[in-house]
This record gives sequence, structure tokens and C-alpha cells, in this order.
Amino acid sequence: MENKDRLFTRRDILKSGAASTLLPLIPGSVLAAASKPREYRLTASSTAIQLADKPFPKTDTWSFNQQSPGTLLRFRQGEATRIGVTNALPQSLTVHWHGLRISNRMDGVPELTQQPIGPGESFWYEFTPPDAGTFWYHSHLNTAEQVGRGLYGPIIVEEKEAPPVDRDLVWVLDDWRLDNQAQIILDFDNPRDLARAGRLGNTVTINGRIPQSVPVQAGERIRLRLINAANARIFALRFQGHRSLIIARDGQPVDPYEPGGPIVIGPAQRFDLILDMSAEPGQRYSVIDVSFPQSPSRLTNLVYRATPGLERAALADYPGLPENTLAEPDLSNALVQPVDLRGGDLGQLKRARLGDQQLEITRLYLLGKMWAINDVANDGFTDVPMFSVTRGRTVVLEFKNHSAWPHPMHLHGHHFKVIEHSRDREVVGKWLDTVMLGPEESARVAFVADNPGKWLFHCHILGHARAGMMAVIQVS
Repeated sequence: MENKDRLFTRRDILKSGAASTLLPLIPGSVLAAASKPREYRLTASSTAIQLADKPFPKTDTWSFNQQSPGTLLRFRQGEATRIGVTNALPQSLTVHWHGLRISNRMDGVPELTQQPIGPGESFWYEFTPPDAGTFWYHSHLNTAEQVGRGLYGPIIVEEKEAPPVDRDLVWVLDDWRLDNQAQIILDFDNPRDLARAGRLGNTVTINGRIPQSVPVQAGERIRLRLINAANARIFALRFQGHRSLIIARDGQPVDPYEPGGPIVIGPAQRFDLILDMSAEPGQRYSVIDVSFPQSPSRLTNLVYRATPGLERAALADYPGLPENTLAEPDLSNALVQPVDLRGGDLGQLKRARLGDQQLEITRLYLLGKMWAINDVANDGFTDVPMFSVTRGRTVVLEFKNHSAWPHPMHLHGHHFKVIEHSRDREVVGKWLDTVMLGPEESARVAFVADNPGKWLFHCHILGHARAGMMAVIQVS
């Protein structure tokens, strides 16, 4: 990457006491008038955060702008943006803008799209978000550890016309593995986690705090943006006593619909909901996580204020969000690519290629590689593509999960339309960037390969990616 992209040094950070604050450098009205990009800064540093309630001490985390989740970034659809990322941590890092269809060189994958940002260094990311919706940013080097320590934050790209709601809330969901002093247990290479369901924490948070209650007003309409930033936990949420209307998934609008059961949100996925607060003042209702049906847990409570309610039209009257512009796949001339997912405990992986070697499963486990795509275990962010496709051609990915564990599969740089899914009928026809495949499930997704470059493709259970479940596709 050219030197002009590196603008700050550690000395600059120390000279500027405001470097840790996310701050627009120029007011939006001036930017619009001058046709200049909107500029932000993010600083990655070590920060003590009160994750657990007192008397527990603060938790030592890694964060953006001294908070985890990092500061909410608000972009405007179609507006040029520059974000200066400064690294005040002892490890190198990059930042991936998850779900944003931006140029390859800004995608934030180390070695593949950029050189890592070393300690004391900075890098400018420049892009124009084409889609309105809910997205997020996170580190993408040593990802399982750095995200597990708190290096992530939410993104909202605003629609040109906002939907008619009283409040717009963001819930970034996460779980943390803490010891009895509320400190992060640093066993990110635990082989049991890598080979099974991934790293599950013992402390669930909303927006970086153990949730207690959310105050609401009778009659108000809330847009709730759910982002799952956990390393591996799958949430399945029920809003007791309330109807929820799903209006977007993974940042892309959908025809509004009520879910047929709990809202299941895997790692990296996002849901936008409309919730009408239809109960009486003074009441309270729980939001329950039923991802483990044998032991459901309360995520938080919706607590109604005692004041009189607002007047609001019926939930069913909501017309939905304006669509983003995505190229419709042409299935008649598609490149069809099988994607076989194998490995893990109780899996079917017998051997796989690692680098230039074909290794038996026992040897792979000793090397920390438990997973493979098409019998290839990835060792880092390789630039050897799983397949190449000409720009503008439709690609159909035919997933088959041959393992005993779930896999949320994420493609960088594109959204895909789900054509078939062996279990989840609700997802068919939706545009996603991350599709969930349970044990022995299959799915077909299609997208137009209209964004040139080498793009990462991986399981977003971050331990699975670390242990081999990654690949690269090339669009040229």
C-alpha cells in the first residue's frame, strides 16, 4: 500500500489527546457543499470496560475509541467516506467493513487486500457505501482473538428517506469468556472450541454491558437493529408479548414479514425489526434467548414507563424499506461451484490439502487445522483462489455441510440471493452476505460477480475459520 495512506504515527497519537474519539472533522453541511468525503477516526487500544456489574472489576478489552462496541459509525448512502484507523495495540490489525460492497483494496483482509496496520501505524480507508442498512466493522487479523477481545463496532448507512419510527435502536450482541475476576480467558486456540461449536462465552452482553432492562413507551414504534458480534454464539430471540416485523436481513431490505418462530441470528448476521410497544404503561416483558431450548435464558426486559401511551397505526400497515440496487443473478448462464464443508469432531474429514501437502486428519489436528472447504484446509489468508470467475457472470454456490456443527458462511464484497435451503424456508429469496448451515444442511445461493478482486470466503464462527474453513474467490 502506498505511503500516502499512512498518515499518523504513535507520536501523533500522543500529541493529539482527541485521537481516541470518533469525531467528524468537518460538519456534514460543509462536506456536502464542498463535495468532500466525510472523515472519521478510529483508534484501536487497550481499554478497561465495566462489562459485568459491580462489585466485579472492569474487564481489560481491546476496543475502538475506548469502548466496545466501538463508536457507532453513521454513513449516508452514496456519500464518499474516509476513515483513519490508528493502531495503539501491541498486535498488527486491519479493519473489515462487514457487508459493505466496496472496492477490494478497502476490504481489510491482511496480505490479501492490504498490508497490516502495525503498532503505532495508521491507515486511511476510503469508500462510498452503495447500500443503506445495518452493517458492522471488525478487525480481520488474528480475528478470533481480536474480535473476542472486543475489536468491533456497528455501522448504519442511512436511507435517503428514514422509515416512520419513534426510535432507532442498535443492539450489538456478544458473549465473553470471563474468569471469576471478570477478565477475558485468553484460550483462543482451545482445540475443543476449534473442533466443535466454537468459542462460547459465559457472559452475554448488549452493547458491551450485561443487559438488565430497556425502557420503552407504550404506543411507540421502534426500529431495532440486531448485530451478532459473537465469535460463535447463535442467538434465538423471542420477544414475549410482542409482534416483531422483520424488514431487513444482513443490511438488505425484505418484504416485511413476521417470523414463524424465534429470530435466529448467527455470528455476523444482522436483522432489522419493527417493534410496536403495544402493551399498557407499567408492564414488563422479557426478551428470551432460546438457542439452548433445554435452558432458555432472559436476554433483557422491555419495561414500560408509567406515562400515558402514544397513538400509532397498526404494525401491519408498515410498507417496508426502499430496495438497494443489486444485480439479479442469471441462473441460465451460471458458474456452479460446489462448497463442501467438512471437519471437526464427529465429522467426515479424513484428509485434506494444507499448503502443498496432503495430510491425514490426525496430522491436521496436531497443526490446529480441523476444518476444510472442498477438502482444502486454509493456512492463513491465501491468495490462491478456490475458483475464478469473469466479472459480470452469475455464480451459484452449492453448500453442503457434512459436519456435526453449524457454519455461518460469509462472502466478502458481495451479497447473494438464497435460491434453496434444506431447512430454513424463510431465508429463500432473501439477499444475505452470511448464510447459516446447520449439521447436514444444504443451500444454494447465487450472486453476480460484479466486484473485481480476490475476495475472502469463510465460516464466521471465527475459530472454524482460524482452523482452516476459509477460501478465496477471484473476480476478474
